[in-house]
Amino acid sequence: MAEHGRKKRGVQVDLFSGPGRRSGPPAGEEPRAFTVSEIVGLVRQALEDRYREVLVTGELSGLTVASSGHAYFSLKDDRAVLPAVMFRMSLMRLRQGLPPEGTAVLARGRLTLFEARGRFQLLVEELVPTGAGALELRFRELKARLEAEGLFDPARRRPLPRIPRRVGVVTSPTGAALRDILRVLRRRNPALPVLLAPTRVQGEGAALEIARAVDRLGDGRRCDVLIVGRGGGSAEDLWAFNEEAVVRAVARSRVPVISAVGHEVDVVLSDLAADLRAPTPSAAAELVTPDREGLEALLRAPLLEARRLLLARLVRAHRELLETGQELRDPRLALAAHRLRLDESSRQLAAAARRRLGEAHRRLTDLRLRLAAREPRARLAADRARLEELGGRLRASARSSLGQRRFGLLATQAALTAHSPLAVLARGYSLALDADGRAVRAWDQVAPGDGLRLRLHRGELSVRVERTHPPPDEDPGEPRP
Repeated sequence: MAEHGRKKRGVQVDLFSGPGRRSGPPAGEEPRAFTVSEIVGLVRQALEDRYREVLVTGELSGLTVASSGHAYFSLKDDRAVLPAVMFRMSLMRLRQGLPPEGTAVLARGRLTLFEARGRFQLLVEELVPTGAGALELRFRELKARLEAEGLFDPARRRPLPRIPRRVGVVTSPTGAALRDILRVLRRRNPALPVLLAPTRVQGEGAALEIARAVDRLGDGRRCDVLIVGRGGGSAEDLWAFNEEAVVRAVARSRVPVISAVGHEVDVVLSDLAADLRAPTPSAAAELVTPDREGLEALLRAPLLEARRLLLARLVRAHRELLETGQELRDPRLALAAHRLRLDESSRQLAAAARRRLGEAHRRLTDLRLRLAAREPRARLAADRARLEELGGRLRASARSSLGQRRFGLLATQAALTAHSPLAVLARGYSLALDADGRAVRAWDQVAPGDGLRLRLHRGELSVRVERTHPPPDEDPGEPRP
């Protein structure tokens, strides 16, 4: 039997080390026998004195929160597990709450020993997610906040133009995404102009570059549809498209936006704010350009509408002629002459309709032959102009339907009026402005005694702040992040 002896701040500690070896007290002296509480207390004191503050990284595991409000969990890696506890007061200082299990974290605390159970553990005072876990928490927090503002509401999404006049692209000028987009556009419609806003798509400052590019191309003057995206990558590589600046720029774009970030399994916040999400940049290029069948359908649509309108006018005129003929009863000769004139007019009207339909059919046949003989996409701009001219001529003959269309226009005007920003003020809301004319969005932007202007639907009010009230979940003693 042998023993080891160590002194720590004047305390003699004797530890049993097995037979055949002895150290500590001189030979012939009996070693001191410690009680369990004494030896556990000495070990706890040695731990706490030696490791007053440590930083430990690991994966959060076995998380439970007791009724007392204390959290018990473990920090683990591929080789070891460290029990840990975080008391309620320390938990209250976590702004984003406890991370979920499996999150990689950095814990700051001190090592100790729970004497009642002889359990070695880490007493955690601060807990910060690291790596992908931190990104996931930021993603969830920003998604919840922007979703509460209505930025992801499906009702905000707009349809894509059937035949775009110019496509805007916001991506890296050297990435594979741009090559894929241009390759698809050249194949489907080489005459379609493309306007590129080159930006970085990852790294420091990339989000601000993307947001500015979306604002420039999305002002409604340079293009009528916008593709925003990049190729695949890790969550960190794609993170610029989760930044609030990019999401808000996509949401406020005046033209429809297609978000094409990464691969189909990758979902970023710009996907949720866009008018349409494409699984890949190549798919986005497919979505903005109609195929050959779609173009032929667009060419046929005005002609079919004209035929329908002409036939409807012919049937209506014939019915009116028959009704007029039934009203004429006497004399028979006058009635017969009138019927002859009506029949002649009917034949002339039918002949005119057939001529118009024949002319339209011949033009449609000519267009089909020209499309078959040539590359239709190279002549798309010229054909569009001719279609607009033909549509204008056909619409001139269909003015009788303007009443129904005027009703639709009035309904649209009412909808636009309802969505006007001034309509929000008309519903009883107001806008608070400080002395510099800036909008007040949070309680800590003003102080008691400050003067404010309240913009109303009609006029303004000058008010003075008496008290400020922070939100229930925000500590007024802490600075805002």
